[in-house]
Amino acid sequence: MQSSSQFLLALGGILLLGLLASTIGHRTFLPRVTLLLVFGIAIGNEGLGVLPSIISDQFEIIADMTLLMVGFLLGGKLSAKSMKRSAKNVVWISISAAVGTSLIVFLGLLMAGIAIEVAILLGCIASATAPAAILDVAEESGCKAPFKDLLLSIVALDDAWGLILFGFGIAVVTSINGIAVDSSPLLVILKEIGGAVILGILIGLPAAYLTGRIKQGQPILSEALGLVFVCGGLAIWLQVSFLLAAMVMGAVIANLARHHEYPFHAIEGIEDTFMVIFFILAGASLEFKAINEVGLIGIVYVLCRVTGKIIGARVGSQCSKADQITKHWMGVALLPQAGVAIGMALVASNHFPEYRQLLLTVVISSTVFFEIVGPVFTRLALERAGKT
Repeated sequence: MQSSSQFLLALGGILLLGLLASTIGHRTFLPRVTLLLVFGIAIGNEGLGVLPSIISDQFEIIADMTLLMVGFLLGGKLSAKSMKRSAKNVVWISISAAVGTSLIVFLGLLMAGIAIEVAILLGCIASATAPAAILDVAEESGCKAPFKDLLLSIVALDDAWGLILFGFGIAVVTSINGIAVDSSPLLVILKEIGGAVILGILIGLPAAYLTGRIKQGQPILSEALGLVFVCGGLAIWLQVSFLLAAMVMGAVIANLARHHEYPFHAIEGIEDTFMVIFFILAGASLEFKAINEVGLIGIVYVLCRVTGKIIGARVGSQCSKADQITKHWMGVALLPQAGVAIGMALVASNHFPEYRQLLLTVVISSTVFFEIVGPVFTRLALERAGKT
């Protein structure tokens, strides 16, 4: 009885905080994501400590469910129609932003006197973004400019490039250290990406033709959520990227489901509620003790990642002959970084336990900064783009 009471009170309070965050966000320059994270910090262990464990312990499963919906919605942005308009920009900018960030962070850390192995790993981790935060800010902004669709398409590909870079980084550091492993880390990462793509296609193909038949032209909510969660469950069981699998499935359905008026309408009806819970619990789970230990290396990492995203996106924009707004603001919009980076840091620390403390300290502390401050810059970029 007591547990049910705590759970319901906490869940109701979180949803009301989400409503408050949305209200404040509409009246100030702060995006809802940042406010939700701050509210989460306030009620979590770093703040008042009033969030009961019965709900905070569910963060991992709620995060997975939310990111699956985010991946599905982002995949829908990769339709043939939108890609025909901006495929060149999407490919050039996404690759350049990922590679440019990795390179600049790597060089910056080397110049700061960091060991080459750690510099390589952190450089690769720096390429990752936060698709959930960027999607939420983009939808909240109400921006109608082509910049918004281009941003979401780039984010959909960004973490795939980041995973590939991370695979190369793990392989290079393994080679430098002369560590004998049963299988190549690069092959493991490629299997994770390739397996996710295949899984997304295998589920997406029949779903594109079978969904949207009960309610003509639109999939009902149980239909859409069923597909998303089955895809996620299989991906996690097969140990492939569930975020990428959901994106591929979304892209397949968006391109092949000709009888759908809008195949993602049902998911959007519930995704916002999950976003609120996800970001408040994410804020409650943040730990600030790592910030006190980060020192010079963390400052260099943050500054170089910001520089890398801005320069990388600008170089990609130049190569693809994108418009001036894209050249100036796309890198700024890509600054948020969250769970994918922490996941990479955990994988790297398991491969190289001697670097565990340094990797996790830098990545976790910088994630606090990029999760809270990054969305502010994403919103600024979208507002600038919307005025043109």
